[in-house]
Amino acid sequence: MTRIAVIADDLIWATRLSAAVERAGAVPVRLGGMAELPAEPCQGAIVDMALRAADGVAVIARLHAAGLPIIAVADHDDAPLRKRALAAGAGKVLAYRKLFEDGPAVIAAWLGVVQR
Repeated sequence: MTRIAVIADDLIWATRLSAAVERAGAVPVRLGGMAELPAEPCQGAIVDMALRAADGVAVIARLHAAGLPIIAVADHDDAPLRKRALAAGAGKVLAYRKLFEDGPAVIAAWLGVVQR
């Protein structure tokens, strides 16, 4: 079964992202603010860029260096942050609204790419 790290320290978004991962057919591994790489093997990661306990861009860079495909979630109007997330290794940066409305479908499509 595909395991996806969910890095979000906001309880509401962590729950929503985890539920979207489950509905897409994968197992979420919730990591909060993620001080370390996941202990459990994961095939990808979703990073909430509004992390309070860590720098989301640094988290993306660490996950990217470990070889994980990454989706970042950020405010749609924060273009500089979105560019930094992509430069750090995120494959996609989605707006919160997009992931809230279409999360399972978006994640399922992304999982198809991750599993190849």
